[in-house]
Amino acid sequence: MYIQTRSIIVEQGNSATVVERFSKPGAIEEMDGLIDLSVMVNKKAKDQEEVLILIRWESEEAWKNWEKSDAHVQGHKNSRGQEKPAYILSTTVNMYQVQTVKEGKAYGQRP
Repeated sequence: MYIQTRSIIVEQGNSATVVERFSKPGAIEEMDGLIDLSVMVNKKAKDQEEVLILIRWESEEAWKNWEKSDAHVQGHKNSRGQEKPAYILSTTVNMYQVQTVKEGKAYGQRP
């Protein structure tokens, strides 16, 4: 399994806008090898919020296929030259090769 995380730090009160953007249906859901995409919010800090997007892929190859797909490339071309919204303070992207997975008893009970 291969995981991409994207941490977006925004000014307080703006996480819902980012969540909405990443919650809309998109081409990524149609990609072979996508396991799931989760969007989480951390509002622990008083002056900023973090939106964490976790995208799980079956393999690094599946992720690479998404990165070079027409849909992904076109999406970046469409946003090229646009300024990021002022409420976005920073964005960090990381990639992980999963080494071990432990499943709890509740995992098999998912709908």
